[in-house]
Amino acid sequence: MTDLIGLKNNSIRAAAILTNAYVAGTILENCQKFNTLYINYDFTIGSLTNCQIKVEVSIDGTNYYELMSDSISSGVDTLSSLVYLLNATKKGSTTPLAIATKYIKISAVGTGTVTSSSLKLDAVLAKV
Repeated sequence: MTDLIGLKNNSIRAAAILTNAYVAGTILENCQKFNTLYINYDFTIGSLTNCQIKVEVSIDGTNYYELMSDSISSGVDTLSSLVYLLNATKKGSTTPLAIATKYIKISAVGTGTVTSSSLKLDAVLAKV
């Protein structure tokens, strides 16, 4: 079992209706003190098709880079943007992500009709 050394909960987006364009929540700073990130979400789909959440990281607070996921097939490693797709009303938490960065920006977008939708996001930083 891994011992938890530090834990910090950050409210990055209060519950609000989504838009059809990515909107960033509060940018997290001084994340270099931690090595793990997970996102707690409370999502109401309303009339949306789905909600998408992406994570970007930066060392300098100016140049941000999307986190990527990879898929290996026949020895070829294909990178794609890491997007959390929510397609039903639910509360949950993402799988922990290993991080090594100073700034983290988490953004969300709704696809479809945004009526009666809502998303609240908290980012939990941990040092394990």
